[in-house]
Amino acid sequence: MNIPAIDTLDQPALEAALRRRIDNKTKPLGALGRLEALALQIGLALGTEAPKLQQPQMVVFAGDHGLAAQGVSAYPADVTWQMVMNFLAGGAAVSVLARQHGLSLTVVDAGVRCDVTPQPGLLLRKIAAGTADASQGPAMTADQCATAIAAGREVVRGLPGNALLLGEMGIGNSSSAALLLSRLAGLPIQACAGRGTGLDDAGLAHKVRVLSAVLERHADAVEPLQALAALGGFEIAMMVGAVLQAAAERRVVVVDGFIVGSAVLVAHALQPAVLQRCVFAHRSQEGGHPLLLRHLGVEPLLDLGLRLGEGSGAALAWPLLESACRILEEMASFESAGVSRA
Repeated sequence: MNIPAIDTLDQPALEAALRRRIDNKTKPLGALGRLEALALQIGLALGTEAPKLQQPQMVVFAGDHGLAAQGVSAYPADVTWQMVMNFLAGGAAVSVLARQHGLSLTVVDAGVRCDVTPQPGLLLRKIAAGTADASQGPAMTADQCATAIAAGREVVRGLPGNALLLGEMGIGNSSSAALLLSRLAGLPIQACAGRGTGLDDAGLAHKVRVLSAVLERHADAVEPLQALAALGGFEIAMMVGAVLQAAAERRVVVVDGFIVGSAVLVAHALQPAVLQRCVFAHRSQEGGHPLLLRHLGVEPLLDLGLRLGEGSGAALAWPLLESACRILEEMASFESAGVSRA
């Protein structure tokens, strides 16, 4: 498989210049808190002292999961294609937020069980009509997994701009995310699995039993791509490719919640430097998400009690990225404003 090389963003001269610029703004040192760290990260990711976020792209990858047949979700599998239509009609939360913040929204059919009619805003990249049931065998073949990753890279190559916001849709995909976190981070599945779309206590206990059996069945799938193929979903694999391609192109990647985070987890295992390009939007209420963030050593921007997915958290965090860039560009320095220093 062709995994792009991604260099680290260790740029001492640029980092020093950005820090001088931030510290010289009309404020006490560090007074803008994490917004200053965000401005520094964006500047390093884009390779400039004056970063500007241009033509931001919100991309929602959708796919069905064979594992949903085991009752691991509170919603039926048909909701995946129904929500795809809702995205395209402009009625979903991420659709509303994308309009509010001027984000171009693209929906990618990575492996939705039903055929979706071609229409504006939709990219048809279906690998198959949903993954196989991971409790019976691998969710994907190695070839399907490789094809999905390549498709995710191709999607990003075809989009303009220097910022990518990622979202997803797929009934059962919180199970895949929990499985990937458990396997790649070496954590117990009981800690990684959450209520997903709203399981009650009995439903959560059943989900944990199913996922424990899946992990046991695929005990040999320990390498990142092996785990992705055995346990993941088409939309997650495509997001792995999207993250890798965006990082290789030095785009800023805004990571939504648990499922998008699981794709970053895999991409990071393949190319650790992707993390330097990733801004983590929020900490969700899904059980495993705080563990995933801790494993990657990152701190999200928001904590609003979200558990929706779709890219909604990424869209809500987007104004903070814009504010960080505007502070660098528009805020006066002590010299230009004639303000005395401490």
